[in-house]
Amino acid sequence: MAADLSQNLTDVHVRSLLDQAYDELGLEALTLQSCDGDWPQFLAQRLQHLLEKQPQAASIDHEFLSLATFAFSCFLQANVSGPPLSYNSADGILPSSLFEGTNTTVERLQRRLISGLSIDGEAVYRLIPHVELFCLAKCILNHPSMTQDLPLRLARLRANFWHQRLLTDISSSLQDTIYDDLQLIGDSVLSSPPFNSIITPAQFFLERATIHIYHGFDQRARADIEQAARERSFHFALTGRLGKRTKYQEKELSQLVVLATSVDEDDEAARSGKSTNADTIETGPSSYRRTEAIPRKLNLNDDTLLESIAFTQPAASVPDFQQDDHLHPSLETLDPGNQPLLQPLDAIILLATASSITNTSPTDGLTREETLPYAERVISGGSSNWQVYTQALIVRSRIEGYRSRTIERSVLQLQAVVDQVVAETSSYKASKDDAASAMTTSTTFLPQPKSTESASASERLRYIHQLASSPRWKLEAELADRWVSLGGLRTALEIYERLQMWAEVALCWAANDREDKARKIIRRQLYNSVITTSTNKLLEDDEDNDVGDYRIERDPLPADAPRLFCILGDLEKSTAAYERAWEISNQRYARAQRSLGKFYSANKDLDKAGTAYARSLKVNPQNHAIWFALGCIRLQQEDWAGAVDAFGRAVQIEDTDAESWSNLAVALLKLPPHILPGDPDTFGTKLDRTHSNVELMPEGCSNGSNVPATDPQKHVREAFVALKRAAALKRESFRIWQNLLSVSIKLSPPPYTEIMIAQNRLIELLGNNEGERCVDVEIVEALVAHLVTAYPRAPTDAETTEINDRQPEDGGTLQVSAPKRVGFERMVIDLVQKRVTPLITSSRRLWLVTAKLSLYLQRPSATLSAYEKAWRVTLNQPGWESGTGEAKDAWREVADSTIDLLDGYESLGERIREAGMGAGELVAKDWRFKSRSAVRSVLARAKEGWEGDDGYETLGERLQELKSA
Repeated sequence: MAADLSQNLTDVHVRSLLDQAYDELGLEALTLQSCDGDWPQFLAQRLQHLLEKQPQAASIDHEFLSLATFAFSCFLQANVSGPPLSYNSADGILPSSLFEGTNTTVERLQRRLISGLSIDGEAVYRLIPHVELFCLAKCILNHPSMTQDLPLRLARLRANFWHQRLLTDISSSLQDTIYDDLQLIGDSVLSSPPFNSIITPAQFFLERATIHIYHGFDQRARADIEQAARERSFHFALTGRLGKRTKYQEKELSQLVVLATSVDEDDEAARSGKSTNADTIETGPSSYRRTEAIPRKLNLNDDTLLESIAFTQPAASVPDFQQDDHLHPSLETLDPGNQPLLQPLDAIILLATASSITNTSPTDGLTREETLPYAERVISGGSSNWQVYTQALIVRSRIEGYRSRTIERSVLQLQAVVDQVVAETSSYKASKDDAASAMTTSTTFLPQPKSTESASASERLRYIHQLASSPRWKLEAELADRWVSLGGLRTALEIYERLQMWAEVALCWAANDREDKARKIIRRQLYNSVITTSTNKLLEDDEDNDVGDYRIERDPLPADAPRLFCILGDLEKSTAAYERAWEISNQRYARAQRSLGKFYSANKDLDKAGTAYARSLKVNPQNHAIWFALGCIRLQQEDWAGAVDAFGRAVQIEDTDAESWSNLAVALLKLPPHILPGDPDTFGTKLDRTHSNVELMPEGCSNGSNVPATDPQKHVREAFVALKRAAALKRESFRIWQNLLSVSIKLSPPPYTEIMIAQNRLIELLGNNEGERCVDVEIVEALVAHLVTAYPRAPTDAETTEINDRQPEDGGTLQVSAPKRVGFERMVIDLVQKRVTPLITSSRRLWLVTAKLSLYLQRPSATLSAYEKAWRVTLNQPGWESGTGEAKDAWREVADSTIDLLDGYESLGERIREAGMGAGELVAKDWRFKSRSAVRSVLARAKEGWEGDDGYETLGERLQELKSA
């Protein structure tokens, strides 16, 4: 890092680009005045002229690329990492004519530059220091005439991504530009080893993971983090080790810990044959050492919790905790309480993993317990890089902010980091007449580090693009938000007001039931008062001012006006405010239409809500939540094709959302077979490509080509796949399993395996509470019927024993083994005998299913027992003897059940008992007596109510047959 920007401005081409007074290259006609004071346009025109007119285009490109890269690094140093710049960047970059008058000219240009960074209605922070540095870099790097090679694309990607991070919300236009460059850079880095001197694959994967995390693509981020770890041969694992967490803990318990160790890069390079040139630049031995200059770490100072977990010494550990099968051998011998220093990129891998877990999972206690060890591993192991260690402190502070015993350190540590960043990014103020500079002082929570205790700019910026470090004003806003969560409203307001974040000030008041105050603050930023127009500062002495005084719209409006209008719309429930936000953003501010959609949806105006959501998605098509909301609206409107479209897009963006998959299945089931979704590429052909691990065709179809093009069950099959995915993602939702079960039986041929899995899962979820009601009787009957008809009967154990006892003529032993029941047969038997039978209490049909299965298995005693239970169940129904019309169905069931029992006694009574007590004896040698007794008891109870009925007469005839036998 050069000591002064002026050292990079001596080249003739650079001077010609920046200073209109320097006319050696004939650019005197291209002045700032000729561009109406638009400095980026002024730069673009002069840059275009220089690139077209000068002969050595390649060398000129290199000079301008070096200038842009240096300016961008200076901007990050001044706003993110520190230490502060020792010069005023505007002096060397902006045209000298701007400094001939007062400083207001320069300040006005800087405000215009900040306003010009707005995109898609999203604005950047209104007081960005040294904004001219960023604008210079962005103008050069995004100029179409620059040579489009890897160094330029990489620098442009980084500048555009930081532009995205400077905005209040994600811009879809900028996101598309970022991902276009990301694709091109990925192809170059991963396919061209010579470019490793610019960026290594591991660094690229981490940088891409950071971009994915910011845009909400968590699965892609996790894949890149894993790939980066493989590239570096870095092994780490979240596991358990015995230890004590509190001061008074006597028994050692398993504690979560991350075990990690870095591989020596020289040995790894020699072993793999890779060049170490890039790592010498970025992570060479000079940077891989413990540094004394690290940010301040605060102690916990709790009366119960230890400062860190006191792990049991390895020699005394229980062997089960020392030998984990999933651990890499290099991790098994690590002392969890004294692990070695990590290389910076390896530490970044752990921090990125923690960030991706936080984004993927809900912010519940379990997730925080899982993510904290990753930050603790980086902090406890020490630091070989200042910025990496600072980021680890921030990550730990965010995680600890939800626990009562660590929340104090969480806030104080964040305050200490904020003070450090603010103090070390406070710029030097230099006047043109005085060469001496005086640094602006800032009060800090901890004493400011001495120069010998701080890190250099090059060390801090070395991994700035792989880290997710925030600019200083976002850190301060995060601190204010933390104070709000703790009830420190006044402290938070002081921070927001000092930063002039008026939207946050208003939201802070609104969150504390002061919506009148919030409306007044927002209106001051958007409107001029009828009485006075000189108000841009929050005053405390005008509490009685009427909100209606502010109704003359400002001209020009502030850069963040679309956001302010949306907040005003939220506070006043005004659709006009949302429409105004949409209008002034040139129909690019997606949040305005999202807010309109939510407003109309809440008021049951589905047509307008759907239109608003569709407009929002046209601007920002990557918003999963809005695709889901639009799909729900289309379901209510019975627009099935539109619902399939919406939910199909939702699962493409976030394929781990079980609700989207489930709703997609509902829409598909409602969609007529001959109708396809509006965009065939939205769902139909992409389903099996995106989820190749999910079998699209049910059992009986090998692939999609076996299904006719006009298959009437096309949408049913697709719904089946969607529900399988939903059930896999949300296994605890019994409704999804019920839907999967009901869809499965509609397929031809039915996917029997999936049907049984779904029924088993429903029994697991509902069996304890609902008993037999969670069993779909028709489905179980169909499964047993299919088993009986489709699978040949195998010999029972008793039959096998009888065969083995026979002696062949040659004197040997005839051995015939009963085949093991596997696959479908085994699953049906287990479902009925182990799952369904224990739940039966009052269902005759389920007992008959059990009887049918026992008969198939040639267990006559179990079959007859099931018939008896089915008969008793019907007899226990109340009121069947009454003879009224309401009880006729119950009486018919009793009569039928009694006849089934008589048939069972007659056909099974004289068979041999298969097993258990009395094996080898008759199943029921007194079956005639039992039959007569059963019939007599039923006839006696039914005589008064049903004598003369067909069922009564049939039972009487059977009784006479039994008497005469």
